[in-house]
Amino acid sequence: MKYLHTMVRVRDLDESLDFYCNKLGLKEVGRKDVPAGRFTLVFLAAPGDEDAQVELTYNWDAEEYSGGRNFGHLAYSVEDIYDTCQRLMDAGVTINRPPRDGRMAFVRSPDNISIELLQRGEALPAKEPWASMGNTGEW
Repeated sequence: MKYLHTMVRVRDLDESLDFYCNKLGLKEVGRKDVPAGRFTLVFLAAPGDEDAQVELTYNWDAEEYSGGRNFGHLAYSVEDIYDTCQRLMDAGVTINRPPRDGRMAFVRSPDNISIELLQRGEALPAKEPWASMGNTGEW
C-alpha cells in the first residue's frame, strides 16, 4: 500500500492555486480537465516530495462547501517554522495557531482547510513575537 493523495474540493481554482503554490510553496505536478464530469483535477506536491500529493478538485458549476474543520488537516514539515510563518504572514495569510513552541503552527486555505506546519527535526527554541502570539480564529 502506498499513499497517493488527499482530495480537497475548492470553489475558486485560481485563488486556491495562489494559496497552495505561491504562498505555501507547493508545485503543480499534474492536471486533468474532465469536460464530461464538468470538473478539473490539479495535483500538487511539496518540492522533492512528489509522492505525497494534494488533489484540488474544482467543480465547474458553482457550489458552496462547508465543514472544512471536519476534514481535519493537511500536514507538512518545514525547514524553519518561524521563517515559513513569517513568509506566509507577509503574503497576507493569517497564522491561526502561531508556532509558540517552535514546533507547530496552523493556517487555513481560502476554502477553510486547516493546514498544520511542523518543524522538521527538533523544535526550535521559543522566539518572539511567536512565543507571545495568541491564536486567531479556529485551527
